[in-house]
Amino acid sequence: MVPRIEKLPWRHVLTVPAMGPAVRVARETAELALTEWGVSLRHPTVGPALLILSELVTNSVRHAADRSPNITVVYAGSKDTLAFAVHDHHPYRPPLHDPGTGGLGTVMELTLGLGGTAVTRPDTDGTGKSIWITLPL
Repeated sequence: MVPRIEKLPWRHVLTVPAMGPAVRVARETAELALTEWGVSLRHPTVGPALLILSELVTNSVRHAADRSPNITVVYAGSKDTLAFAVHDHHPYRPPLHDPGTGGLGTVMELTLGLGGTAVTRPDTDGTGKSIWITLPL
């Protein structure tokens, strides 16, 4: 059973310009949040989670920057769950389970291999979307 993201007690939000350095900043922020939450950066889920996060932010920078000058990353967690979302204001929702989607293929392979879930949630006004990843710790 996947926990409801809204119920996870740990939370951090980052908004960055949709430019190349966003990937590094999102990753470093994740490391800081995890450390603050007491999650070891050596935990076997953390390395793949950081790669997943990097791929999602890279996709937003590459494919949504023309319509979304900023990207928002939401980090959430608990003692046994890590979740994060990458949000941009481009309305296109790429299929997550299509093996031909490049970086998203890697995202899905890693997510499912860790026993996690991935879901795309559209904005209520249809102007953007968030891709949420939930992983067990």
